[in-house]
Amino acid sequence: MTDILAFDDASREALTAVYPETPAIIPHRLLDHPMLTLEALAALGARMPARSVEYNSGALPIGVDPAATPGNGLGIEDTIRSIEENGSWMVLKNVEQDPAYAALLSGALAEIVSVIDPVTGAMDKLEAFIFVSSPGAVTPYHFDPEHNILLQIRGRKTMTVFPSDDPELASALAHENFHRGEHHRNLPWQDGFAEKGTAFTLTPGKAIHVPVKAPHWVQNGPEVSISLSVTWRSDWSANEASARLANHYLRKLGLDPKSPGRFPERNMAKAIAHRAYAKAIRTVKRG
Repeated sequence: MTDILAFDDASREALTAVYPETPAIIPHRLLDHPMLTLEALAALGARMPARSVEYNSGALPIGVDPAATPGNGLGIEDTIRSIEENGSWMVLKNVEQDPAYAALLSGALAEIVSVIDPVTGAMDKLEAFIFVSSPGAVTPYHFDPEHNILLQIRGRKTMTVFPSDDPELASALAHENFHRGEHHRNLPWQDGFAEKGTAFTLTPGKAIHVPVKAPHWVQNGPEVSISLSVTWRSDWSANEASARLANHYLRKLGLDPKSPGRFPERNMAKAIAHRAYAKAIRTVKRG
């Protein structure tokens, strides 16, 4: 019998009930893994390229301009080793660059392929992110373009997740500019949004499924927190991105295009049109 790494039958059953459009807690078994201790992560941070590590003060409001995010005055290793008292939030991005962490990511996601593939198609662009946070640290309000499961390894945090199809929470322009590389993942926050969110408490052994582009923010608990985010793209998420880009060009023509539909709509017409346009532009530039 194959050893269980992260997701067992109970995990798959819980994920099947909610994937791909509903945020929900699911169990995981990726606890006490030697590659997810503070010491191991300090070593990982030291050997990762600087562009793959983001860290700053964790004393942030829910909504924050990324350009105004304060630093913490420390280096990567020092931030991780002193995370209990330095009041920081940090993420090690694309840890699959490291062969050992690539194996951890692929092994975990292999355990849920039977849930994912029949619904949204084959997993693509597998990526992993590790979050290390001081007590009380805040991850500001933002959205992400991937299918995401965040596994809590150490400590406690509360993630508040919002509907992914509400244009008041994330405007059409924010979506379009994000895919054009002109909008940070952080989103403008209004206090009136709070009543639309659902709070999920994560403790070690619990994970949360976060739908593509569902806005959320995170409040760390009173202990140091370590979380692992395993993510992937799908045909649907790729089509959503292409359709958003098509809308950008339609808007430049003076039109007011309808936002892409949520899953299971495939958004194929706009996606194909945008890919053809992008290919033509690339051909012209090469010529």
